Amino acid sequence: MSPKSPQHGLLAELRSTLDSPGFSAALTTAAIGTVFFAHAIRAMIGWPGLIAAVIMLAALSAAVIVVRRDQFEWQGILPVSLLAFLGWSALSIVWSQYQWATLSGIAYQLAIALLAVFVAIARDLIQIVRAFGDVFRVLLATSLVLETLSGIIFDTPIRFLGIAGNLASGGPIQGVMGSRNMLGIVTMLAVITFFVEASTRSVRRGLAVTSLVLAGLVFVFSRSPVVSLVGLFVTLAAVALILVRRAPKDARAGWQLGVGALAVIGGVSAWILQGPILRMFNAGGEISLRLDLWQQTWSLTSVNSTEGWGWVGAWRPDILPFLALRTTNGQIPNSALNAYFDVWFQLGVVGFAAFVAFLGLALVRAWLVASNRRSVIHTWPALLLIAIALLSLAESSVLVEYGWFVLVVCAVRAAQELSWRSGLR
Repeated sequence: MSPKSPQHGLLAELRSTLDSPGFSAALTTAAIGTVFFAHAIRAMIGWPGLIAAVIMLAALSAAVIVVRRDQFEWQGILPVSLLAFLGWSALSIVWSQYQWATLSGIAYQLAIALLAVFVAIARDLIQIVRAFGDVFRVLLATSLVLETLSGIIFDTPIRFLGIAGNLASGGPIQGVMGSRNMLGIVTMLAVITFFVEASTRSVRRGLAVTSLVLAGLVFVFSRSPVVSLVGLFVTLAAVALILVRRAPKDARAGWQLGVGALAVIGGVSAWILQGPILRMFNAGGEISLRLDLWQQTWSLTSVNSTEGWGWVGAWRPDILPFLALRTTNGQIPNSALNAYFDVWFQLGVVGFAAFVAFLGLALVRAWLVASNRRSVIHTWPALLLIAIALLSLAESSVLVEYGWFVLVVCAVRAAQELSWRSGLR
């Protein structure tokens, strides 16, 4: 075939498009938007439409990575702990009693992970934060508009999206996320992102203030007691991180130890005072509902405590053992409402150890980078990982879709900045 053939010209043009920064920017925004709007997409066009979108984005992401492979430093780019967790998840298909569900769950998990890896390595951190911020603004604004239409203008629920139309009575609202807790979680991540944008002046002051006001309104109307409690701890962690960053460099190690000691003391105190704390934040019986579901989950976990039942990600209520579990209000849960219990349930103690190691190492790396780098932009992965680690005590969203996506993005970014394998170069 001649070098000047039309086919050759088309391939060259395609390669040039995949290699362009503009295409990577658009693909990044599309990937972030798809995983955060997954519930809305699924509600409108079903699982086939969502899966088709994820496959298309994953294929484009893989193509960009291949075309730009010489631009990346591959040594240490993927955390070993991430590979170990994914490997054990895939291996669970051997003993799973629902192999078709495990296979599809693993494929979906890997596709989302591929999108996250692409975003983490193809864009600078400030570009990633801006892309997340843009998606969060659209998501929160869309949620508030739909809640206004449902709760005030038309005064009727939007059932296919899970919007109950409670805005006129002060909430709780669900937005495009399907539940108040999911909306509250995303709003918390948005608040962190908007604060980092404002601190780095990567957006105009007016846009930054508007974004924070929007997030504050949605957070208040979501009325999520779980996220409110976690938000308190994330705020304390942010204050601690600011103090460590401002400490003299030669005294920073002492500050780190002091913050670690305070975290341990705070954890022990929270455990001792768990009764009053749970009663304070047990609005609508949410904490009681979780405690009952955790007891049910643990009773089944002990049956296969070493290897687990097999990975599925989000629960499949049509197969055992998931169909045997019910919440106190009679609903069929789609998770254990605790990521740590959920991983132990699905992947046993080995998978639990791999997940905790993955999340823990990512958090430690991100915290050390945030503590020692001058730019405020480096605090974003650390604060998001702290929020995710705490939220995982009351939700399993970190294991699927947007939660898993955020975790992998932050973990890969932290590994790029601080990896033990970088010393092998």
